[in-house]
Amino acid sequence: MKITLNRINDDFLFECTNAQGNSIMLDNTSQPGATGVSPMESVLMAVAGCSGIDVVSILKKQRQEITGFKAEVEGERIPVEDARPFKSITVKFMLEGNIDPKKAYKAAQLSFEKYCSVSKTLEPNVEIRYEVEVNGERVEA
Repeated sequence: MKITLNRINDDFLFECTNAQGNSIMLDNTSQPGATGVSPMESVLMAVAGCSGIDVVSILKKQRQEITGFKAEVEGERIPVEDARPFKSITVKFMLEGNIDPKKAYKAAQLSFEKYCSVSKTLEPNVEIRYEVEVNGERVEA
């Protein structure tokens, strides 16, 4: 796996491109006029995307009918010397459709405990929590 980063302007806007030519824009969002996402926001996006792919894949294999899928991810950061790494990340999945709530919760559990490489990479230093809602109702373990 390889990513190429190219500076786009005279400030902090970068285009990150993968081997297939797909890209995202990264920027210093503390500066006025930023047009990309911050690198730390991209970490949250990666957690959401990785676990989202897992959850949808698991539920599709179980023939669950997903008509809507959304995730919200929040990260809590702490100061460590001059950096501010994540202390914890919470992912909230909101699913709509003809979905067994227990299967949805189990799919999220499997993602974070077994499959999601992004959260597994962060796991030694970051507490990762998750919540699941199906058709507006929170699912408990």
